[in-house]
Amino acid sequence: MKVKDTLNLLKTKFPMRAGLPNKEPDRQVEWTENNLYERRQELNKGKKSFVLHDGPPFANGNIHMGHALNKVSKDIIVRYKSMSGFRSPYVPGWDTHGLPIEQALTNSGVDRKSMTVAEYRKLCEAYAWEQVNTQREDFKRLGVAGEWDNPYVTLTKDYEAEQIKVFGKMAEKGFIYRGLKPIYWSPSSESSLAEAEIEYQDVKSPNIYVAFKVNDGKKVLDEDTSLIIWTTTPWTLPSNLAVAVNTDFDYAVVNADGRKFVVASKMAEEVAETLGWEDVELIKEVKGSDLEHVTTKHPFYDRDSLVILGDHVTLESGTGLVHTAPGHGEEDFIAAQQYGLKVLSPVDEKGCFTSEAPGLEGVYYDDANKIITDWLKENDALLKLSFFTHSYPHDWRTKKPVIYRATPQWFASIKDFREDILKAIQEVDWLQPWGMQRIYNMVRDRGDWVISRQRAWGVPLPIFYAENGDAIITPETIEHVSNLFAEFGSNVWFEREAKDLLPEGFESPSSPNGRFTKETDIMDVWFDSGSSHQAVLKARENLTFPADMYLEGSDQYRGWFNSSLTTSVAINDTTPYKSVLSQGMVLDGDGRKMSKSLGNTILPNKVIKQMGADIVRLWVSSVDAQADVRVSMDILKQVSEVYRKIRNTIRFLIQNTEDFSPVEHTVPYEELRTVDQYMMNRLNQTVENVLTAYDNYDFSDIYKEINQFCTVDMSNFYVNFSKDVLYIDAPDAHSRRAMQTVFYQVTVKLTKLLTPIIPHTTEEIWTYLDEETDYVQLAEMPEVEQYENAEELVEKWDKFMRLRDHILKANEVARENKVIGKDFEADTTLYATEEVKLLLDSLNTDLRQILIASNFTVKDLSEKPEGDTTILDFDHVSIKVEHMEGEVCERCRITSKELIEVEGVGKLCTRCHHICEEHYPELFE
Repeated sequence: MKVKDTLNLLKTKFPMRAGLPNKEPDRQVEWTENNLYERRQELNKGKKSFVLHDGPPFANGNIHMGHALNKVSKDIIVRYKSMSGFRSPYVPGWDTHGLPIEQALTNSGVDRKSMTVAEYRKLCEAYAWEQVNTQREDFKRLGVAGEWDNPYVTLTKDYEAEQIKVFGKMAEKGFIYRGLKPIYWSPSSESSLAEAEIEYQDVKSPNIYVAFKVNDGKKVLDEDTSLIIWTTTPWTLPSNLAVAVNTDFDYAVVNADGRKFVVASKMAEEVAETLGWEDVELIKEVKGSDLEHVTTKHPFYDRDSLVILGDHVTLESGTGLVHTAPGHGEEDFIAAQQYGLKVLSPVDEKGCFTSEAPGLEGVYYDDANKIITDWLKENDALLKLSFFTHSYPHDWRTKKPVIYRATPQWFASIKDFREDILKAIQEVDWLQPWGMQRIYNMVRDRGDWVISRQRAWGVPLPIFYAENGDAIITPETIEHVSNLFAEFGSNVWFEREAKDLLPEGFESPSSPNGRFTKETDIMDVWFDSGSSHQAVLKARENLTFPADMYLEGSDQYRGWFNSSLTTSVAINDTTPYKSVLSQGMVLDGDGRKMSKSLGNTILPNKVIKQMGADIVRLWVSSVDAQADVRVSMDILKQVSEVYRKIRNTIRFLIQNTEDFSPVEHTVPYEELRTVDQYMMNRLNQTVENVLTAYDNYDFSDIYKEINQFCTVDMSNFYVNFSKDVLYIDAPDAHSRRAMQTVFYQVTVKLTKLLTPIIPHTTEEIWTYLDEETDYVQLAEMPEVEQYENAEELVEKWDKFMRLRDHILKANEVARENKVIGKDFEADTTLYATEEVKLLLDSLNTDLRQILIASNFTVKDLSEKPEGDTTILDFDHVSIKVEHMEGEVCERCRITSKELIEVEGVGKLCTRCHHICEEHYPELFE
């Protein structure tokens, strides 16, 4: 027998290299084959529910890092809740209607005009399903658990049928109406455009200052005064109905070269210079609020223009007074609504003026600029005309300029139940308090919701029209259409005539001849996803309404959070969610938005192939997602290093418990050494802190806490001196079994705590543990233990750990001065106060072993030699580190003066000699 044969050098098959890209897919197949998600749901049956409702991503292309952040965050929460006493099912969803799919088909060469709408929609549906299937595999590869074989998809028959019911209930309550609203319109393609269909190009435009003469000054302004507006679209002046001012601005009434004008006070000097005024005198200043309801004369038509208040009025350019044409601008439209002004939009689908603009009939809007500026000159209303180049919206297809044009649209009347929404908002737990204020202000200030879209791929508005043009939306027609959609899907709307979509024998006084037509517009896609509380939460037995949580990006305060809230309050008088958690956007390593043009995009699938899904998941836990987060390959490599540290720490624990049976060898807590009890308490604190962080959705705190525990508590301290026990002491020595007890408990509890974050890795670890549950995902989270005298014990050891820092510093200085090479060569003398000596005595531990020294001596501080420059002084202690005299033990490698020569073996310290004599007598043969 050789000396090394007497050491407890255990081996493990747990690999140092994770090999995640190759192993994770096999593990996921195993999870599916063993029905882990379903088994977890069965285990949780009857428990309190926690339902996180999935906001549906748009089905278009492979997932990006924003998707990964969102879906992994949800998975972490659902997995944690499922392991913490909650029934927490997860139903993933997809948003599948809308413009991007139509664009994709166009880009692939589909000629929409060569087929019927119904045929075109079938192509859209097929494409949407392809995208759903692609993204489904991407999400599953991330290790996200859920009902992947039974997701909710907004194009399915059951979903569309429920969406129709939501619309019908809102209509029944009187919240749906038809009106005019300005939208992007492309004269070149004779079509309305969505925001996504707009691109910007530079154009040369006229730049004019126009005087609106006061008609009724309301005792604030004299009638020989004019208000000055500035505009770059003279062609919209025929539609002018008002002049907007800001209620909080000061406005100067000036006499300029013999004429009285009104401009914002802060813009007066700039306007005077632009218009070339020479003799300017300030007559008075008035508040914007004082100008409300003043009337002016239209500069070339025989009608008045009202002065109104508008928050959109700024001092960035112009005069501080804004020409307002409700038919040609969204902000104008919103401001004018508050005053009951009509919507005038005298431009047809080709961009030519109608008879509502006298003198301009048939003139193309851009050609009208010259005519209108001539009219202004004739009426002495044109104060200046110049030209400038600026960025202007264009049709992305035709590359031609677009205009804002009011067209008939269907609306949901927010004002009719705005107060109910605002009240409901205050009942939600907004996990970022600023989120409540953000959505509150949006709802408070928003206009009515335009829910109609002039597109083909979407859920049709279930509206019929009678012979006299009356809209027909009745409970009877809604129920019938909903049933048709449930049976045939929404394409039936485009495959059948109106009479075949109405209930059999349906009659209306407005259609004496029994003839009906149907609406061809579709619903806004936000109405689609905003109906999920009815189509999913209420429709599925395993889910609950309202949901316990909605979690999406911070852009969804304007999107899904808002549309869901609106429809739910409208028909249910309550919110669809109990709490809301939002996340920031994913930026590159330099804080820039990711884009293909910058070449800074990072695809999750690429990262997974290189590093594994668990690295992506660990990155998600590492960032504070409540704000914008950064990701780059360098950042992911840093995360990978943390993963390696955690993995290698646990690997060491597994390796050194290979001969440990938790049933046979576990040492009760009260019989552990105090240092082992300290580590059990540090583990307990870590468990408590991590569980609290999970409860608060502070994933980055979990990342920091576990990293800190593995690095500082385990690797740098407990594991560091453990080898002197685990390798050297007898296999069944109390000290060794005590340490193994701690090792095993740390491994089990850390594995459970990490499972929501890196499940592939923790399931691998679990196969090396002797636990009854076959998968850690089916286990429960560790509980916080209640140890006797825990606070007093931890306090004592924390004081020692601060003292240990001083000793480590002294060792470092000794190494720099070539006194020692490694810590175990040290002969350390500690000169300490009585208080410190009492502390060390109370620890009842082998301080030499814990400090990895060859010898450790404690003396009274009064015994410290004077003038010894090698002694380092600290508060309450002084430390001297010398090189230990003697020879090195062949077995434990400490230096000792008392070695025993063993023939054919070498020299052993008394400790090792005793161990070998008792347990390995053959060494001496």
